[in-house]
Amino acid sequence: MRGEPSCPKCGGRVRAPGLFSDSWQCDVHGAVHPLQPVIPPSVEALGVVTHRSQVPVWMPWPLPVGWLFTGVAYAGDDRSGGRAAVVACSGPAPLGGVGELLLIAEEPGVGLGARYAGIDGVDPGPQMCTGTRPQSKVLAAGRPTPLWHVGDVPEDRAVFAGEARGLWLWAVVWPEKSGLLMYDELVLTDLREAGSEVELLPCGALSPRLLD
Repeated sequence: MRGEPSCPKCGGRVRAPGLFSDSWQCDVHGAVHPLQPVIPPSVEALGVVTHRSQVPVWMPWPLPVGWLFTGVAYAGDDRSGGRAAVVACSGPAPLGGVGELLLIAEEPGVGLGARYAGIDGVDPGPQMCTGTRPQSKVLAAGRPTPLWHVGDVPEDRAVFAGEARGLWLWAVVWPEKSGLLMYDELVLTDLREAGSEVELLPCGALSPRLLD
């Protein structure tokens, strides 16, 4: 597990602000919001991220039957707060085996969702299949939210993206066939607004997808 901040776009090392720059810097991508070290799944870890995040921390709530919370991370620093947040869940896949889901909320340009989606660029817009009706709809904080397929992604995953609360919302699912999960209208809750029931959240082992 990494113990220091990294670039949200490529996972490379970043330099902290100093005499010559007031922002975190990646040698490849320039100024970035640093991805903080991945936090193993626990209610306490989730509390750290929700307290610092300036963007929604989305999670299916209630979780699908048999699914577990398997990790959380955010991009940002103490000065800016979290500008992107990712939550991992895993459980029985619709067609058998184990499915994994990452939900990412981020401001435009952060690039964390594109990294987990496995695509070039920082935002999903150019590769969203918006020429058709949305392939998925979720209920995000009580609002119907359409999501479209994102094209040109690695064959091992399915990627959906849309907009919720004026920010990008990505859903990245492994394996690709587990994308069927997104055809059921998932109910997403912003965990910054959740109550004491979060204390009953079932936690599993840390998802290796967060470390990719």
